[in-house]
Amino acid sequence: MKLNLSSLRQRDLRLQEAGYTLVELLVVLAILALLVGIATPMVLKYLDGAKVSVARVQIDNLGASLDLFKLDVGNYPTQQQGLQALIAAPAGDPDWNGPYVKNTTNLNDPWGHPYEYRIPGQHGAYDLWSEGPHGEDNGEKPEIANW
Repeated sequence: MKLNLSSLRQRDLRLQEAGYTLVELLVVLAILALLVGIATPMVLKYLDGAKVSVARVQIDNLGASLDLFKLDVGNYPTQQQGLQALIAAPAGDPDWNGPYVKNTTNLNDPWGHPYEYRIPGQHGAYDLWSEGPHGEDNGEKPEIANW
């Protein structure tokens, strides 16, 4: 068997070029980390905006359910009955024709807090709003409301 030095050198060069170096892998990982660092805040901002939009749509739907309740019963649910009257018939309401909302999770905003309901309302017949992601009344007008 005859050893050919040029074929051995070519084989060694191919083996050296076959893989990635540690530096190349670290550069790729740094680029990926930079892309994630840039994209993550944008995605989170988009998700927060989407939750606000969902809350507005849910408030509109709850408002429509309250209007249907009023058409059947003759008045909006009292403060004591609250939004639960849209799911289960309040005692003494024979004209109740619900449920007007499918389940109790529909009475919570996208952040898991219950929607606030006040009757008589300060802005209309009733007020319906969400306190937003923190679920706290900070004394200001809520960002997500039916008025």
